[in-house]
Order: sequence, then structure tokens, then C-alpha cells
Amino acid sequence: MIGCHMPNLVILDGHTINPGDLDWSPISSIADGFAVHERTLDPADILPRIGDAELALTNKTPFSRETLEAAPRLRYVGILATGSDNVDIEAASGLGIAVTNVPRYGTMAVAQYAIGLLLEIAGRAGLHSEAIRRGRWKSAPDWCFWDRPLIELEGKVMGIVGYGAIGRAVGAIARALGMRVVAYNGDRPPKTEESARNDPLVNFTELLSVSDVISLHAPLRPENRGIINRASISGMKDGVIIINTARGGLVVERDLDAALKSGKIYAAGLDVMESEPPDDSNPLISEPGCIITPHIAWAPRETRARLISEAAENLRLFLAGTPRNLL
Repeated sequence: MIGCHMPNLVILDGHTINPGDLDWSPISSIADGFAVHERTLDPADILPRIGDAELALTNKTPFSRETLEAAPRLRYVGILATGSDNVDIEAASGLGIAVTNVPRYGTMAVAQYAIGLLLEIAGRAGLHSEAIRRGRWKSAPDWCFWDRPLIELEGKVMGIVGYGAIGRAVGAIARALGMRVVAYNGDRPPKTEESARNDPLVNFTELLSVSDVISLHAPLRPENRGIINRASISGMKDGVIIINTARGGLVVERDLDAALKSGKIYAAGLDVMESEPPDDSNPLISEPGCIITPHIAWAPRETRARLISEAAENLRLFLAGTPRNLL
């Protein structure tokens, strides 16, 4: 922990946001007292670390109803992320505790990463780099070799599930690659007339049936938990590619694994999992058609610096009586 002995503001899990390569001063300069805990892994440590603080910031540390009710002076919880499923918003509202998040701080980073996973599946650069290190090129009878099929993306259809800022950014990059883009946004209308013109909005069934690639960018809500499941997979094209940089709970992993094994789904690129980290017994870990990364699409240094700056502005405006990004 760094900071003063009796903090008015406490950060419960600062390490993933700032492992030491950034400066907390945009936030620390606002509070009368400031403390950062790198991690709060034991739920029993949450309340003692909040103590008498009025202001708390969290990335993934949970704020349950019980925690919120037991924090004597707490009046503000700032989420150092866009997703808010780790804070009981209803309980906070009933207790008069303001909760804010930081939307759009990582839009381009996550869009870039989603396309990066797709490009890795299409070109398998990492796979072939490792093959060369094992001597495969030296022993190949021809001047080149490939261990998995390579895919040209031009002309393919990208289906985007969740048409917010990240989904629209992914669509723009996909179009630049020569892909045709369709999008499904549930019952939510597109944000702008331009986005509606660029990427046709279709129903979910149509998106499944026409897409060569399906990229998930929806928030996790009760109505879309497990939206990629055995039934929806059956409505997809044979050989479809699934990309998920949103929330692991959007995918029923046992159904995805079965579809990868059968060939119905050609490959998947996952930056998020149902349980993080996944258990060693999760069959997707050893599935050759599945690329898994440890929830890092959001994490470039530039993006984390922006997150700190935006979280500081949320806090400043709350203290000034003009809050923004309230949940």
C-alpha cells in the first residue's frame, strides 16, 4: 500500500491499472488523503481497507450490498472500468452512494485487439513462428509451408453483436479490410445516422446465418448471457469464426468446445472467459482451434493512462456537485 495513514480515498486494486508505469497524481491530487492497495483478493480485507473513507475506487474488487451497507462513511464508488457487474448498483442507489464508470476509454484498443485475434486466426503468424523455432522450415521439402489453412478476409461477412462504440470501431476496421459488416444491437437503436448507413442492422437470426466471422461486443446482461450456445451455433454458417473481447458469460463454453471439435466453428479468439482465470480442466485451453489471451484487450499503456485521467475527472466532478457517468 502507498499513501497516507488515514485516507479519505482508497483504491482497492490498483495494480492492473498501474503496475508502476503510470502516475496516480491525477487522482491523488484531488483527495485529502490517498491510499492504493495493489490487490484486495480476500473479501475479508475489503471493509477494513475502506475504513472511514468516503471515496473508493475499484477495478474488479466486488462491492456487494453487505459491503456497501457496512461502510460507514462511503458516499462514492468509482469503477476503474466500463463494466459495472462487480458493484451492486441497486443497493448503492438505495443507500445514496454514487457509482460512476469510465466508458469509451479503451474503444480503439479493444477494437484493435479484436481484429488482431481475427488476423492471427486468418494468418497464424504466431503458430508458424513457433514452428520455425522447432525446425519445421529447415526440414520442409518446399520453400514455404503452412500447418493450418490461411484465410483471406476480403469479401467475408463480419457480424457484430453489440453495436456500441467498440462494435462500430470494429466495423470500421473490418470494412477497411474489405469485409462486409452487419450488426445486431438487440432492441437498442444505432447511435448515429452515419453508423446505421455504414453497417446494416439485422436481427440475430439473420446475423448468425450470413456471418463468416462473429465478433462479440455486447455488455453482459441477463437477457444475453450465453447468447452463443448450442442453439445459436446451429444457426451459424459452417466454419464460422468467433471473436470475444467483451464478456466471457456471453458464450457457453462447453457448446463452443463441442462446435470447435466438430468443425462447425472453425476457430475462436477469446480474450475473456466464463471463469477468469479458467480452470486447468477447461477443454478450450488445449483446443488447437482456440486462441485464448488473459483479458488484456483493454490494457495498452495509453489506454490505462486515459482510464486514470477519466476516473480523476469523474471524481472531480462528483466532488464539485456536477457528477457525470453515473450508473
